[in-house]
Amino acid sequence: MNTQHFSTKERILGAAEQLFATHGFAGASLRQVTAAANVNLAAVNYHFGSKENLINEVFRRRLDDLNAHRIEELDKAAARTDSDLEDLLSAFIRPALDLSLDRTGGGAFIRVLARAFAEHNDALRKFLSDNYGHVMKRFHAAFAQRLPNLDKEELYWRLDIIAGALTYAMADFGVIKRKTGVTEQTHRERAVEHLIRFAAAGLRAP
Repeated sequence: MNTQHFSTKERILGAAEQLFATHGFAGASLRQVTAAANVNLAAVNYHFGSKENLINEVFRRRLDDLNAHRIEELDKAAARTDSDLEDLLSAFIRPALDLSLDRTGGGAFIRVLARAFAEHNDALRKFLSDNYGHVMKRFHAAFAQRLPNLDKEELYWRLDIIAGALTYAMADFGVIKRKTGVTEQTHRERAVEHLIRFAAAGLRAP
């Protein structure tokens, strides 16, 4: 791959990610993106074609790796005879919270992801459903095997609520802040443990 090609595209994606995190998808203009990335509009059009495609690629850059990691962990848990509900939840939750610790823009992406839930962008929601809906179906099938007492619709409701709680935890919106002397890694690990316990209790509820 041409280094200049790669570096220009990555600069645009990084700038867009930061601006979308700060101003939202509608609030950040392509002019702002080009200024922040130190490129011209022609470069954005060449690499992405439109603002909508740029938004999609900001998500693809992170979510491809995140969901590949989730599926890998899910397959490991499914292959073990002693795995339990908490192991499945760990496969879903832990890779996502690990992303929030990524020092190469992970924190900004989490805020972008939170905006995707908050803003009613039908085109973006369709893109996410079309490209990553299969991951949720894989998890739904795995949870359904462990929870035969829940019908399909009820399980989807509960998993949707868990996904919302996970996004909340990833974005660090909560009132529980990291204590002085506690590392970010330790703080996030505690968040993982609490969220897994909470989610497991919700899934097992009658």
